[in-house]
Amino acid sequence: MQAQIQALLAAQGAGAGRKATGSNMRSHMEVAKPAIFNGETAKVGGFITACRLFLRMKMRGSTVEEQVQWVLSYVQGGSADIWKENVMEEMEAGEVEYESAEEFLTCLRKEFGGGRRGVGKSGRVEEAGARRKDNGGVHTGVQKSSKREWI
Repeated sequence: MQAQIQALLAAQGAGAGRKATGSNMRSHMEVAKPAIFNGETAKVGGFITACRLFLRMKMRGSTVEEQVQWVLSYVQGGSADIWKENVMEEMEAGEVEYESAEEFLTCLRKEFGGGRRGVGKSGRVEEAGARRKDNGGVHTGVQKSSKREWI
């Protein structure tokens, strides 16, 4: 019976006598992925919360670009498709740069969360978090959030 218990512990990755702690536990923990977001205002808050949780638990070591692209992979359908395509084109062209995934999620909330300014309905990112590049320079009129950056 003792051999069976040790075999089960080893199969779970915890091993005999080892505790799963910190990042070891985080990497083995299952985290729900967000539902597909299609631009519905009523669903933007839940989508962003689910993305934040997943990014913190599973993608902490990833680059900002990888995190933004992961979030964009869940933005599909409806008015969100046009916005996503425009954001991707601007990122690929080097016209916009996010300093953190949190900054990107703020832009997404401003676009789909109601009448707050930040990203226009055309899908063009305005200076509400992302830094827009212009002729090799970077605009300096971007206000930084006093909120703690987690991602």
